[in-house]
Amino acid sequence: MPHRNLKNTEEAIFDIELKLLLEAVYLKYQHDFRHYSVSSLRRRLTQALHDLGFTTLSQLQDRILRDATLFSRLFQYLTVQVSEMFRDPPYFRAIREQVVPILQTYPSIKVWVAGCSSGEELWSLAILFAEENIAERTVLYATDINADALRQAESGIYPLDRLASFSQNYLAAGGKRSLSDYYHAAYGAAKFSQTLKSRVVFADHSLATDSVFLEAHLVSCRNVLIYFDRALQDRALGLFSDSLVRRGFLGLGSKESLRFSKHAGSFADFDARERLYQKV
Repeated sequence: MPHRNLKNTEEAIFDIELKLLLEAVYLKYQHDFRHYSVSSLRRRLTQALHDLGFTTLSQLQDRILRDATLFSRLFQYLTVQVSEMFRDPPYFRAIREQVVPILQTYPSIKVWVAGCSSGEELWSLAILFAEENIAERTVLYATDINADALRQAESGIYPLDRLASFSQNYLAAGGKRSLSDYYHAAYGAAKFSQTLKSRVVFADHSLATDSVFLEAHLVSCRNVLIYFDRALQDRALGLFSDSLVRRGFLGLGSKESLRFSKHAGSFADFDARERLYQKV
């Protein structure tokens, strides 16, 4: 029993330190992680302590307040950079077969890829829109809070050993060619054709602190909300609702839902299985 009490005490102290650290990050660097999922932050910051060589979050906080370079390293733990091209192929097939025919009725189209991370979803949509012959009248806005991730997204360069799974996903998502038609390989990496991003705008944008900046026909924000608490999920969904044109589309990740959001009434199911919604 004393051992359990000690463990509980340590966990309680860790959570106190976590709140103080997030507040310090917000006050010093204006990045707001205070409404991110606590369980996810616990895992990532425990790993950060180990990798960065600190014993407690208080020690880490003291250093990052005085060392912006160290904060840049910590920032990579606070932001999640896990994605792949055409992840969950049925989602992209649903966009291709159900959403695109409606988007084709607009003279111009704006798409917001929110929380684009290192760009795999963005490039997937750019390829899909090119194959459906609407790329020339579409502007894609790719946003994230991580400048390093945005730079990688803009470069369109990925390790060659990832391309086999990318290609499988592409074909399962209804790809009409070979994925290799869109990149060239050299030095163990694949670089995607720069013509695909000729109508892409890359920008820093925080779902936690920033406001609406465009009127969109499609917002795709997949596997981002799962890292937010309920209040921040509602804030982000409010931004998407305010951004979308009437009858515009919202796509979420396979483990995400509008069901318990205060903005649920702003949307109707379009393809519930693939988490595609339409603004009403």
